[in-house]
Amino acid sequence: MSITFPNESADYRAARDRLLAKELELRRAMEAVAAERRALPQGGIAREDYAFTEVDKNDSVRTVRLTELFEPGSKSLVVYNFMFPRYAKDVRPGPKSGLTARLPLKEGPCPSCVALLDQLDGAALHVKPKLNFVVIAKTSAQRLAAFGRERGWRHMRLLSSAGTTFKRDYGGETSDGDQMPMLNVFHRDADAIRHSWSSELLHAPSDPGQDYRHVGTLEPMWNMMDFTPEGRATDWNEQLDYAQCH
Repeated sequence: MSITFPNESADYRAARDRLLAKELELRRAMEAVAAERRALPQGGIAREDYAFTEVDKNDSVRTVRLTELFEPGSKSLVVYNFMFPRYAKDVRPGPKSGLTARLPLKEGPCPSCVALLDQLDGAALHVKPKLNFVVIAKTSAQRLAAFGRERGWRHMRLLSSAGTTFKRDYGGETSDGDQMPMLNVFHRDADAIRHSWSSELLHAPSDPGQDYRHVGTLEPMWNMMDFTPEGRATDWNEQLDYAQCH
């Protein structure tokens, strides 16, 4: 099936139809990869029942175990490893106001992670009936909760991994202590919690001119740019704030 639009040329339509065939191939390839991901053998049992901390609705800090992150009826848990603190050499500006603005820059949040989480906060509301989604950072539970309020996040569950080896064990932290934006998936199998999948492209070589795109299919902003003639902005990176938005 081919459609046409006002005043398009024959050259445009022929090229667009060739591209459409490739888009169909890409859709099939994406589903094939997703099917293989679903068919992976069982992963390893979680190393321990990690004890995270979070700030509750009464502003008290409480301990939450890995096993407690699975709501009744939901067997899968998706974890995003938020780089808070940010990469030590990241010099992009930090928050301009709020409690988080008082932190030394190196102890503040990663702007790229924040850009993704801004987008996922809305998605978190919609996936909640089907799976468990949490954001884990190494900063304190108090700092994490304060930044979440300052950013206006409403739907994501924010947990601190401080004092645990969770991030190191599952690719969210290097041996030097640098934070990494790994995405992890765990699955509850009877009484066992097993690691199911992680965005290992983060640790694989990238092609020339490309970043790792380890969660590429999850990023609305960059994918939106891919629809345009300009494509992805290669000379630009996410920020916590943009002058043109004021």
